[in-house]
Amino acid sequence: MKKVVIVDDEASGRKLIKEYLEDFNNLILLGEANNGVDAVKIINEFKPDFVFLDIQMPGMTGFDVLTHLEELPQIIFSTAYDQYALKAFEVHAVDYLLKPYTKERFKIAVERLFKSNIENTARPLAESLFIESSKYPERILVQKHNKLITIPIDEVIRIEAYGDYSKLITKADVFLSNYGISTLEEKLNSAIFIRVHRSSIINLNKVKELNKYSKSYDVTMQNDDVVRVSRGYMDNIKKLMY
Repeated sequence: MKKVVIVDDEASGRKLIKEYLEDFNNLILLGEANNGVDAVKIINEFKPDFVFLDIQMPGMTGFDVLTHLEELPQIIFSTAYDQYALKAFEVHAVDYLLKPYTKERFKIAVERLFKSNIENTARPLAESLFIESSKYPERILVQKHNKLITIPIDEVIRIEAYGDYSKLITKADVFLSNYGISTLEEKLNSAIFIRVHRSSIINLNKVKELNKYSKSYDVTMQNDDVVRVSRGYMDNIKKLMY
């Protein structure tokens, strides 16, 4: 049984989707919302597998809603506006239902939901949303087991290169980002997150102490992790000394 949420600012749009869903016994409707703010609350609370999502809504757009979710479900956009279709597929939505649509067209969209692999659709969606987010995001999308979740960026103590990926270390856990450490360095606030090694970025707000080590330094973080500052990044540390 797959869980579904409907988000549409028009009652007629929500009613139509509910009517069409009656043909699918393996889908259960958990809730609905008529604006972006309520949509975020409902989706984060119920963690649905699928969301039918309008784009033009009061409060925030459907694309804005996605950037506020703790976990990313599979998405079918349902809208009267065709100009967003390209962006919808750029973020790897499963389908784009252009109102008015028939029951047959709706059935095709639902069948695509079941054929799509959550890992293959949600990850590109997450990456696209992260790239298009504000200059210094307050939350960051990471992988935990087979799910994509968001965590507050200020909880990250340090970042460690992990091949083509990166590990984000917090007090409670270690998460995996699909981005390399250099990409994260470009996206994060350089006044807070500084590169101290080709494989390490530290959060200055989480530094416990700095110790001289030969011609370099060791940085002890609040979780007692020790990070070596390499010679090539010494200037980044020296800029902080007064």
